[in-house]
Amino acid sequence: MAKDLRETRIEDLPGPKSKEELEDMKMPYEEYCRAAFDPGKEHEKPEPLKGIRWLSTTMYIFTPHSVSNLAELGAEVIKVEMPRMGDPMRHCAPFNETYLYPLHDTRPMTGTGLGYLGANPSEFHITMDYHLEDMNEAFYRLVKMSDGLTECYRPGTFDKWKQSYLYLQELNPRFIYVWGGGFGYGPKVFGGSYDILGQAHAGLASITGMHDFMGGHCAKHSNWCIDWYSGTQITFGILAAIHWRETTGLGTMIEFSQVQAATRCLGYATPMYGRFGVVRQRWGNWDTQLCAHGIILCGKSDFPDVSNPQDKHDARYVMVSAFQDEDFKELCAITGMKDLYDKYKVHNDRAEGESQVEIYAALEKWAADKSRSEVVKILQDAGLLAEPVMNDREVYECEHYRERGTLRWLDDPIFGDIVTQSGYASGLMAKTPRRQNWIWRPVGADNIKIYHELLGYPTGTVQEWYDKSWI
Repeated sequence: MAKDLRETRIEDLPGPKSKEELEDMKMPYEEYCRAAFDPGKEHEKPEPLKGIRWLSTTMYIFTPHSVSNLAELGAEVIKVEMPRMGDPMRHCAPFNETYLYPLHDTRPMTGTGLGYLGANPSEFHITMDYHLEDMNEAFYRLVKMSDGLTECYRPGTFDKWKQSYLYLQELNPRFIYVWGGGFGYGPKVFGGSYDILGQAHAGLASITGMHDFMGGHCAKHSNWCIDWYSGTQITFGILAAIHWRETTGLGTMIEFSQVQAATRCLGYATPMYGRFGVVRQRWGNWDTQLCAHGIILCGKSDFPDVSNPQDKHDARYVMVSAFQDEDFKELCAITGMKDLYDKYKVHNDRAEGESQVEIYAALEKWAADKSRSEVVKILQDAGLLAEPVMNDREVYECEHYRERGTLRWLDDPIFGDIVTQSGYASGLMAKTPRRQNWIWRPVGADNIKIYHELLGYPTGTVQEWYDKSWI
């Protein structure tokens, strides 16, 4: 009889299990990767999307992120913002210094909030009040010279301005048009959306947070995770459309619902209800299907003497994974929980709700007189999987991320020195790596470059448009 795959352990899989085994096999994987990827030298290599020009009339996070991915891959992305104010996300905290804007009539050349920076790197920035008929010619000329456009306005807005796919495909049959919005077509087509609204309507927030018997409530995922996820999904669609166009010669339209994207993150919750009628519950820092496989609280901080409260009070959490029967046996031996192992030798018994409550309570009692680093060392020395729950500072200082180029200091030509998630944060590509050239440009920074140098308008015309607030 074939072995049940559910019983397969990582240690049973083929291949090296350690750095020492790699050396014994004479397989210099690590050395090869260092030479092949070589973070810091990505600008010396070709760009996979060089020659692609993309227009972006986007705002906030998820649609801008979709085209910034193209820019990191080498496409020439032109961000088209409304005159003076620009993308509203520029004026969101943290650290937006232009508190009075737009109450005064000057360009906000400084003070763009940090929330804007991560979603718009390596793009060129122009301004255009593109709903004005007087600017249609310039807009259409850009369309004829570009491969595609991404917009995020309310459905039908670009139709009203005669700038939707219905019109633009006549100007450029190879044009790829992306609409990214809240709900997409259907009964709620005009429903607006933000990240947290998508999490709520898609059911994702209902399975996030602590169970009610733990005294908890449903919770949103932090840091606009659906915005970033949705943007990445749009990028996939754009790359597929570019490939399809190479075969057919035709462009296409992509319609993307942010709320719909969030349903993809429900995982097994959807088929579980469809097959068994079971509604998935919130389970906090634990896993509904695996135990032990969750986060525990230690009694002592790794940084008890620092003034920063995030370091002092939050540096006490450890992710513990020991759900295989043998691993759980080892965990119980280390922690002195032999009675729990005798009680829950079989994983299915451990995964029950009441069982998990008892097991995690015992683990936290064991860790009550230990620091986070002590717990991690004890468990790792025993061959178990355990990692500290790190904060932003610790991620920044992490040697692993530094060596791989995941986080990098960037000398931005306008913003100055800043730590950012580099192009390498999205995966390593040996021959055509992603890259970031800059993270920020002021509103309309490239008006002369695009209107005068690319489209051929006289500088006097550009100035006239600016005086009229058309750009």
